[in-house]
Amino acid sequence: QRSNYLHREAVELARHYPNIRVTPWRMVTIWGGASLLKMYLRSMKDLLELSEWPWDFFINLSATDYPTRTNDELVMFLSKYRDKNFLKSHGRDNARFIKKQGLDRLFHECDSHMWRLGERHIPEGIVVDGGSDWFSLTRSFVEYVVYADDQLVSQLRQFYTYTLLPAESFFHTVLENSHICETLVDNNLRVTNWNRKLGCKCQYKHIVDWCGCSPNDFKPQDFLRLQQLSRPTFFARKFESTVNQEVLEILDTHLYGSYPANTPALKAYWENVYDRVDGLSGLSDVTLTFYTAFSRLGLHKASSTLTAKADKLCRFEPRGFPSSVHLYFYDDRFQGYLVMQEVQNLATGQAESLEVWMMPQGALKLSGLGGQANRLQNLEVGTEWDPKERLFRNFGGLMGPFDEPVAMQKWSRGPNLTATVVWIDPTYVIAASYDITVDAEAEFTQYKPPLNHPLRPGIWTIRLLQFWEPLGENQFLVVPQTFNRKQPLRKDDSNWLHGGPPHNEYMDQNFQGLGGILNLPRSEAAEEDAARKARLTGKELEEWADAAIGTFWSTANVCVSSPSACASLETCSKTSWSSLSPDPKSELGPVKPDGRLR
Repeated sequence: QRSNYLHREAVELARHYPNIRVTPWRMVTIWGGASLLKMYLRSMKDLLELSEWPWDFFINLSATDYPTRTNDELVMFLSKYRDKNFLKSHGRDNARFIKKQGLDRLFHECDSHMWRLGERHIPEGIVVDGGSDWFSLTRSFVEYVVYADDQLVSQLRQFYTYTLLPAESFFHTVLENSHICETLVDNNLRVTNWNRKLGCKCQYKHIVDWCGCSPNDFKPQDFLRLQQLSRPTFFARKFESTVNQEVLEILDTHLYGSYPANTPALKAYWENVYDRVDGLSGLSDVTLTFYTAFSRLGLHKASSTLTAKADKLCRFEPRGFPSSVHLYFYDDRFQGYLVMQEVQNLATGQAESLEVWMMPQGALKLSGLGGQANRLQNLEVGTEWDPKERLFRNFGGLMGPFDEPVAMQKWSRGPNLTATVVWIDPTYVIAASYDITVDAEAEFTQYKPPLNHPLRPGIWTIRLLQFWEPLGENQFLVVPQTFNRKQPLRKDDSNWLHGGPPHNEYMDQNFQGLGGILNLPRSEAAEEDAARKARLTGKELEEWADAAIGTFWSTANVCVSSPSACASLETCSKTSWSSLSPDPKSELGPVKPDGRLR
């Protein structure tokens, strides 16, 4: 997703520092897309036209890059090699590289997808090379690729307009066939955390008609790789605070020293996922259902504590939709969602802003049996499974009737085993059952059964069994949607959306014969209750959604953005968890006399 919030924050940041520029234009780029090269060339042209900024090198960095040496060390190194261009070549047989990279295939980017159209010929009479799309290029070479109109550059620009992963080859090929080919240094000055066993799982097939690879995120156990001395490096990738922030803290301390004792929020991380300035267009009906329910549950908590009950000044009415939502992590563990809600104090009539911290509640049960059963460490259902980092990117598992859930199992090493996975819907209909084979070295297994939609809303159960003896069980929520197309759910939409799949059949195969083996209760009463709930709308539907969500989420805390008449509410800036609480490691102040921010 494109973060308008991040763009606004970057524009605001640039206002305070003379050496930061944000392009006045924005471009949607995709993994492996021709748009990425187009973006680089346009950015280079913009930089060349900044007459007041006589820069020497163009170094591309992403949000997942981080420096591994100080800025002084980088300046000293580049000053010594001022006329060199640093690009990393694939270092393999060239014909094999061309085939593996798909350079002999014609691609076209359209509707945020790279479509493979057919075969084509590689240009003759030149050396086609490539490798990493992370580089450090001299100003003179950048001027050449941007402004030159000779046959080499103009024809290669055209060729790479219809090429997969063009930034991994265009600059290499232009440089190696140009008059300044001797300036090439086979080093991109960075360490990349490749683990091809995990990173090459064709995870971009939904974006490109090709199989691609992506590096893994660094974690503390990888820190020694960041200090490698075999070649000069100044940056590393990838880093993601939603995956692991501890390694960034270690690297930061290594480069710049420790923060003072008792510095707050060193282990905390907040990430915005919604801001009201962007409107509701970036939200799905499912996330809108969850966020509004989180807000209602938080307001109920704020007015139902013993202190608040006695204080009439602690009763609030929500005004509109939530104003912002953040993910909150602490010590590299997901702690929940922070939802900011505009409210009106019913006693004073004053407008206030409350922030609600909703924390997920686990429902995992492991059998605790000895032997092979001890291999099972976790059993979880969610969406947006990332096979590379082996986590669900849909934090907290916010799922609705039309989602496609994945069941994941985490194992310790041990003997081979075969286990049965059973999915049970809220009315005790067995939606799916299948066997998985777990090898001795397997750490994770996952599978997405092709379930018919809509999934019946309510509490689902997933069981893992071996020889029909339980190894583990977990529950997950398919939320009843209170919205459809961003509007409150109407009567004529509720029954089909919340009524389960046609004929109660999630798959072509019927698994109800397993009900006796699994000791499932009779489903008549549950089916009647589900049929009644499927017709709910308005306030009754909200109450159903709130009760269901409240089974899996608890209100950990509530704060107010500015001093309130409700004395029991803490001011958000004085808490340790709020998105408004202090975060010194992320705050950028004035530049110090030595040119540093910290």
